[in-house]
Amino acid sequence: MVLTTRRIPSVLAVGALLLALAGPAASSEPDPEGSGGHGHGPGTSGKVARLLEDAAQATQEYEHGRRAAEVQRQKAQRLERLVTRHRKEMKRLNAELGRIARGQYRDGGGIPYAAQLLLADDPEELMRGQRAALQANLAMNHLIDKTQRAARRLDEDQQRATAAWHSLDERRARLATLKSGLEKKLEDARWTLQGEADRQVAAGACRGAVRLDQPSLPKGRPWVAPVETYELSAGFGSGGERWAKRHTGQDFAVGIGEPVRSVGAGRVVRVSCGGAFGMEVLVRHPGGYYSQYAHLASVTVDQGEKVRAGQWVGQAGTTGNSTGPHLHFEIRLTPYLGSGVDPRRWLAERGVKL
Repeated sequence: MVLTTRRIPSVLAVGALLLALAGPAASSEPDPEGSGGHGHGPGTSGKVARLLEDAAQATQEYEHGRRAAEVQRQKAQRLERLVTRHRKEMKRLNAELGRIARGQYRDGGGIPYAAQLLLADDPEELMRGQRAALQANLAMNHLIDKTQRAARRLDEDQQRATAAWHSLDERRARLATLKSGLEKKLEDARWTLQGEADRQVAAGACRGAVRLDQPSLPKGRPWVAPVETYELSAGFGSGGERWAKRHTGQDFAVGIGEPVRSVGAGRVVRVSCGGAFGMEVLVRHPGGYYSQYAHLASVTVDQGEKVRAGQWVGQAGTTGNSTGPHLHFEIRLTPYLGSGVDPRRWLAERGVKL
């Protein structure tokens, strides 16, 4: 069993809201013709399945955006470092300009060049000094141009760095909004689905199979895990205050509405809503073994129906004797409780390692 901090809605609290959605209850007794029940539209089950797909797609987009944001962050940091270098260069150029300007002021003193020639003791030396002054002026003009170009680059780089950080902030905000919006919708739909399941379990009758669009079945794999993404929780034979003796199966910690798959080909021999296992499906496999899927929030098969490995038989939930959303999975020698074997070992012998 898996603990959860969220309180499960009571049947009375959601009964009025779900009355229109639930429809008439169908018997869980086997169809004598073996054709199963009539089933019904996907409703909330389909909404949860679609939202799970959307959430998976959003997660991929979020991860892609996160990686892109990291690239943008590195770009912004490079631009910031470039701006810092240009600031240092500007400081150095300004200091150089000041040094040259002070030197020219000391050498010229503000006296016209013709007067300097008349007063000079050595005109040729003065002319050499004048040529040096002209070269200094050229250097000064070049330095001024270089400083102006550096100032323009500094301004451009600063603008690019600011734009990069702004773009990064916008990307993060969009991704966070997308993710939180989908999570809120999925959470609401999950608990609406659970409320519908609670109503069926309280009545002791399932409505029939919910027909959902399923992905392609795994090829070349006669056996699969009952859920695709999970964390293992209570294992076979473990102790717990909610069990009379020992835990009779393997629990998978998954969210409400997560697809539950038949571990192998077989035929559905029981679909029931009520008792300690809540909403459950039992499948008989070739060789005489049975697999059980319990505490479901919906079923997607009818009694007597043939299933293939990987085919959805229901959606995970927390009906019956359950303290939180999870799948209780058993492998049995007979259809009855008490004949279970270790599911992990049984699946491992068939090439499925949990």
